[in-house]
Amino acid sequence: MPLARAISALPPSLGPVRLIGIDGHAGSGKSTFAGRLAETLGGAPVLHLDDVATHEALFAWPDRLRAQVLEPLAAGRPARWTPYDWVARRFGPEQVLEPAPVLIVEGVGAGRRALRPHLARLLWMETPRTESWGRGRHRDGRELADFWDGWERAELAHFSDDPSRPFADTLVRQSGTGYEWSSGAGATAGTAASVTEGDVPARS
Repeated sequence: MPLARAISALPPSLGPVRLIGIDGHAGSGKSTFAGRLAETLGGAPVLHLDDVATHEALFAWPDRLRAQVLEPLAAGRPARWTPYDWVARRFGPEQVLEPAPVLIVEGVGAGRRALRPHLARLLWMETPRTESWGRGRHRDGRELADFWDGWERAELAHFSDDPSRPFADTLVRQSGTGYEWSSGAGATAGTAASVTEGDVPARS
């Protein structure tokens, strides 16, 4: 994958780690793409921001992420963090994340201003907001309709105050053969290129 090769050639951005952010609207396919990219990078770890957010703090998690993940990795130490359990509504057992050549952080807000200084590259999933939210609502079903009503308001407020797309180095689009990427606003050059092959359904 050309994108994976380009990422592997980047200089570290967080201690010994190349931190890669994948941002986009909820339901835009970030998780699926992050998993595919991680595979092509030889099994790079993926940190899901859904595990960092909570019901009470959908976007008020930067301080916790910095203390538990960013600062240890910047010092070359393992990160120790506690993923949030959305069913039990509490933080789960501590997880250990060793420094790796590449760490992918995916989720809404992965390109926010608090994270951008630590990113080696920011990718944005170029799926329209209404399409993304429609996918998410269909995926989660009617029982989570009230949650989605609140989420949409929170996401609109977040991106209004702290947009990510204008700072993206790479825009990623799903195509009939997988994914394509092109340079974003934060890049200096840009031709479209194939990222993966195979029709992969987007998830979140």
